[in-house]
Amino acid sequence: MSTSVQPRLDTWSVRYIVRTMGPLLLVLSVLEMGSGMVIEALESTYLENPVLLVMVPVMIGMGGNLGAIVASRLSTRLHLGTLTFDPREEPLRSTVLAIVAIALTVFTLLALLAYAIGHLLGAPMAFSALATISLVSGLSLAVIALGLAIGVTWLSYRRGFDPDDVTIPVVTNLCDILGVVILSAVSLAVL
Repeated sequence: MSTSVQPRLDTWSVRYIVRTMGPLLLVLSVLEMGSGMVIEALESTYLENPVLLVMVPVMIGMGGNLGAIVASRLSTRLHLGTLTFDPREEPLRSTVLAIVAIALTVFTLLALLAYAIGHLLGAPMAFSALATISLVSGLSLAVIALGLAIGVTWLSYRRGFDPDDVTIPVVTNLCDILGVVILSAVSLAVL
């Protein structure tokens, strides 16, 4: 590992953590309120199709989870000195393919479960609409989560921050916001 990648010893101090992460977490918290405002702005769409409300927490959670998986794997490889950010690199390609496969599986299951829940609630939607909304939203969010995880890991490394501290909060919070925005936009386009 080169000297530019050597960990700083003061990064474990309370002062360092609060000084570097405090402002970041404050900004992310303010941004997080934006996803609530999006849902509120589209309240009528969600109330007309209550099964979409079932999809919101899963969409938000899975986008962040997928991004966190990638960010964690990249950060570990960075600390081990084996990460090159080369898209031709097999471990990076394998991670990307695995995340896309997981997203495809999870968001297909989400469409099936939302369809069943819609029938149980007496507010069914056409399966084709639910599948389109779930898969387009979910796969779009997965691709964005991948890009964010790779980009934030690279940027934090280049700026001298520990990617373990930065990537997961940034990626999960941005995916929360983008999950609501993408789900809402795709829902409006499909319905």
